[in-house]
Amino acid sequence: MAKTRVHDLAKEYGMSSKEMLGHLQDMKIPAKSASSTLEDAYVSMVRKKLKPILEARAAEIEAAKRAEEEARAEEARIAAEKAEAERIAAEERRERERAEEERRRAAAEAERKAREEAKAEAERKAREEAEKNRVRDNAPKSVPSFTSLLDQIAQQEQILKQQAEEAAQKKAAGQGRGAKRAEGPRGGAKRPEAAPAPASAPSGDANGRRRGKKGRRGEDGGEDRYSRMAREAEAYNRSRVLEEARVAVEEASRESTGRRKRRKERRQKQAAEAAMEHRIEEALANDQDLSQLDTVKVPQGSTVSELADLLGVPANDIIKRLFLLGTPLTLTESMSDELIELVADDLGRDVKVMTKEEENSFTFYDDPKDLKPRPPVVTVMGHVDHGKTSLLDAIRHTGVAEGEAGGITQAIGASQVKVGDRTITFIDTPGHETFTAMRARGAKVTDIVILIVAADDGVMPQTVESINHAKAAGVPIIVAVNKIDKPGANPDKVRQELTEYGVIPEEWGGQNMFVNISAKQKIGIDELLETVLLQADVLELKANPDTFASGNVLEAKLDRGRGSVATVLVTRGTLRIGDALVAGLSYGRVRAMLDPKGNSVTEAGPSDAVEILGLQSVPMAGDEFRVFQDDRDARDLADQRALKARIEEQNRVKHVTLENLFDTMADAEVKELNLIIKADVQGSIEALQDSLDKMDQSEVRINTIHSAVGAITETDVVLADASNAIIIGFGVRPEAKARAAAERDGVEIRTYSVIYKAIEEIDAARIGMLKPTEVEVQTGTAEVRDTFKVPKVGIAAGCMVSEGELSRDDRVRLVRDGIVVYEGKIASLRRYKDDVKSVKAGFECGIGLENFQDVKPGDQIEGYRIDQVARTE
Repeated sequence: MAKTRVHDLAKEYGMSSKEMLGHLQDMKIPAKSASSTLEDAYVSMVRKKLKPILEARAAEIEAAKRAEEEARAEEARIAAEKAEAERIAAEERRERERAEEERRRAAAEAERKAREEAKAEAERKAREEAEKNRVRDNAPKSVPSFTSLLDQIAQQEQILKQQAEEAAQKKAAGQGRGAKRAEGPRGGAKRPEAAPAPASAPSGDANGRRRGKKGRRGEDGGEDRYSRMAREAEAYNRSRVLEEARVAVEEASRESTGRRKRRKERRQKQAAEAAMEHRIEEALANDQDLSQLDTVKVPQGSTVSELADLLGVPANDIIKRLFLLGTPLTLTESMSDELIELVADDLGRDVKVMTKEEENSFTFYDDPKDLKPRPPVVTVMGHVDHGKTSLLDAIRHTGVAEGEAGGITQAIGASQVKVGDRTITFIDTPGHETFTAMRARGAKVTDIVILIVAADDGVMPQTVESINHAKAAGVPIIVAVNKIDKPGANPDKVRQELTEYGVIPEEWGGQNMFVNISAKQKIGIDELLETVLLQADVLELKANPDTFASGNVLEAKLDRGRGSVATVLVTRGTLRIGDALVAGLSYGRVRAMLDPKGNSVTEAGPSDAVEILGLQSVPMAGDEFRVFQDDRDARDLADQRALKARIEEQNRVKHVTLENLFDTMADAEVKELNLIIKADVQGSIEALQDSLDKMDQSEVRINTIHSAVGAITETDVVLADASNAIIIGFGVRPEAKARAAAERDGVEIRTYSVIYKAIEEIDAARIGMLKPTEVEVQTGTAEVRDTFKVPKVGIAAGCMVSEGELSRDDRVRLVRDGIVVYEGKIASLRRYKDDVKSVKAGFECGIGLENFQDVKPGDQIEGYRIDQVARTE
């Protein structure tokens, strides 16, 4: 008969699993957690008992809905009233603005009319003054004024013609009177004016001649005068036209200045609006949050000049504010995060300080309505030999038996399993170290962690590390208690031990789900998968598949035949063949894609892991990738990142070593030699320190900045990196993490077993005579798992080679808790019953040490060889 889970029953009644468990407890129905199953009889009893509660809850929901609708109606009414008030206020504001505009226009019109009247009055006065000063003539004017220069000339010609006719008539009349006077004596007529006649005759002739001359002068002078008048009129008309044109131009320029300013402001506003629309369109195309458009992204450690360029302000403004803050800096000096935020806040700008990991990451914003459910991504973590690989194999076989699951391909590092109609993606390769490395690069690719713990072994160191890494990443933990079929298995003890590290079972009131399984016997696998799906339902995992793809690189390698091959996990969008993408410093186009089964596919959606070909170089695990529409944008971004990486590599601090100490002293870059001394016992530290103090320190001062007993740790490497020091180990060895950190940061670690050799090398480096001819090369490391007593041989160590390759000819040292307890040779090296020459990492072997029997489980056997190196100057 079908059974019902507590979680499904709670979802049916619209309540949480915890509330349902409380009701079941009140009804005395056995149920431990949300994943517990109930018989049909219990389900019927629960439904009968909870029917009033369901009806009451339905009534509450209905009342809540009504209250919500009333609240929405009230909000809508308030919003409508507010909108109406805003509209009325806007209308009143527009009316005031229109009235103000009309008033300004009326004032401008009145001012213009006043200027025109003043100008007309000035022109009238000028004309009157010109008329008063003009040379006047006595010629009669038949026309009071001239409409134009041609009319004036025509009128003057008519006047001259009339004057000539009048002069001719007067002359003819004068000649007639003279003839009558001459006939008077011959006719014997009385001459009353005889006396004055002779005088009057010549007088009349003279007057007539003078009049004629005057008339001719008047005619000649009249022609000159009229020509002059014509020139004056023409000049006056020209000046008047020019003055009117000048005034019109000034008025037009005055009016056009205001219009030009308004047009310029309107163009600037339109350009700003267009630029904002372009930014919004670009942000929407790249799925960015519109609320972050005005946020300026500033790289961590930016200089004053770089911050000024990013904010678009003069550098002097930033320098002035830094000076007022009491931290004067130059253009090329770096600023702290707090200073950047203070200066930006004072300038009224919103900034976000980006770390190196954030600079190489992408941020996206998806509309909630575009999100769709996606499969969970699960990582299996735990201690060595607790059954991680066996669990993945069991899950694979379960899926194959159902005919729906894909196989786990070690080359691709991921697999997908079908559970009903749902899918779970498993990441195969990351142990806790790889998990942490990916998380350090900002890659949060895992949704759920399955912590596998052996029921017969309990909590081990790597189990604790896995818990810490999962908690640091904020990922929920599902505990799979494995090997419950073995004798001596105690799952309750495992639960008790895990409570000490904050992992508490749900049945004990905690937040973590526990499932008892046996990977080899395939017990509890189905329940574990259902628990994973239940946890995924709680997380409500969603992604937007209808956009450009982005995600993270799980692993990458360089294949001889296929080139750069990267395994990527798509976290959002859909990746298709032909897409141009950037992954870290690499870019390229997707030429082919392979699913976990090795089949070619054309696209991959959210939570799908695929193997892609086509990148120009090999990216790093954990690098984030995204698809670009144009491959030129992808290439430019990759080139910028590569250039920045090269610059950072060039600017890395070059630490001092014993080889370059003398040259560094000659360049006056070092006046003292900083040392960190670690030894097996305190007496060795004191002896070494006393010998160093007796050296000649006139040229370079030897300064011991730290000394302690114990192995060389990663903290020592960090201190040496910060203080440019050399680590001297006497009778101790560096840890694996410390050795990796030293290689990464360029810190030199020197280990010695004889004190005088350390003194000689340091003194020779000080005087520039150190020329090492022997170099120690580490070949491999093996961990002692157990010891066996072999007849005629003694104690043999059962080991697992964890790094490199151990050879029978290698010299070895036995390290216990970071302290070297033995140095010598390998007496025997076997696999099973066969003697072998070498054993590679990942294989088990038996090792017998020459003349040494005190071997304990947990010891480290380090193999090394001494290479002879040619001396160089």
